[in-house]
Amino acid sequence: MILASQVWTQIFWTSAISGGLLAGVPLMFTALGESISERAGVLNIGLEGMMLAGAYCGFLGAYYLDTQWLGYLTGIAAGMLASTIMVVLCVWLGLDQIVVGIAITLGGEGITSVLYQTRFSSAQPRLGNVSPNSIPLLDRVPVLGKGINGEFPLFSQPLVVYLGLAFAVLLGWIFRSTNIGLNLRAAGEKPEALDAAGVSVVATRSYAVLATGALAGLGGAYLSIAVTGGFQPFLTQGQGFMAIVIAMLARGRPVAVVIFSLMFGIALSLSTLLGIAGINLAPEVVNMIPFAAIILALILFARRAYLPPALALPYVRGAR
Repeated sequence: MILASQVWTQIFWTSAISGGLLAGVPLMFTALGESISERAGVLNIGLEGMMLAGAYCGFLGAYYLDTQWLGYLTGIAAGMLASTIMVVLCVWLGLDQIVVGIAITLGGEGITSVLYQTRFSSAQPRLGNVSPNSIPLLDRVPVLGKGINGEFPLFSQPLVVYLGLAFAVLLGWIFRSTNIGLNLRAAGEKPEALDAAGVSVVATRSYAVLATGALAGLGGAYLSIAVTGGFQPFLTQGQGFMAIVIAMLARGRPVAVVIFSLMFGIALSLSTLLGIAGINLAPEVVNMIPFAAIILALILFARRAYLPPALALPYVRGAR
């Protein structure tokens, strides 16, 4: 019985962390992008639509070009293309960011659904498995490093996951120690001061929104290529809105974004974990748990969430 208990613990915790990482990586990329735009004073409600655009175009790129990396690039391009709508309407013309973001989300849902149903409704093709890259020596870590059926799911991830974690660390350094990070913060907190210093608030916010679109597109592409191995309408299922919550709770700290993404990723992978634990719940209840976790997180941490003073407020050059 002791041996069985040890095996159950090993399988459960390894599956929990690896499953949370698999499901949390799209959230991580998208929430990192939202952190950039929020720092610059732009509330990007259109993340869901950008993720769907990236997921569909990333699927097309990987399917037709037969390589995951070109799929990621096409997903990034699609996310940036969708974000240009917000750049033009919100940053340049000063329209309401929430209304435009909702329009991008609804447009992304409708357009990707129609295009997929028109082209792939009968075939519904699938992509091949993404090859993982193992980290040497980490199989010696107690419990989490032990293999399951000869595999090491926690420390054997696609290369883009390691690049994403490295980017989170790099982004934290950019926020803290570079003029780029200082300009982003000024654009969200005191845009008039940034304008007075001779730096364009419009250009700073435009670059921030384009970066957000690129990362949201990458998150969507990873979701369709590496997580599900294909595309289906409404694939993201609200993950864009989860990413907004994560960015707010993380208070502009990329490492905190990674931690919260892992936590919500575990909530998203609960169906597998409950099966391992021998707990049977109705699918409706399981699907509701991630959103209940969001509500709980907001109740516990919302008071400490950070929002820049100029968030969602348009800026007119020369205004004081």
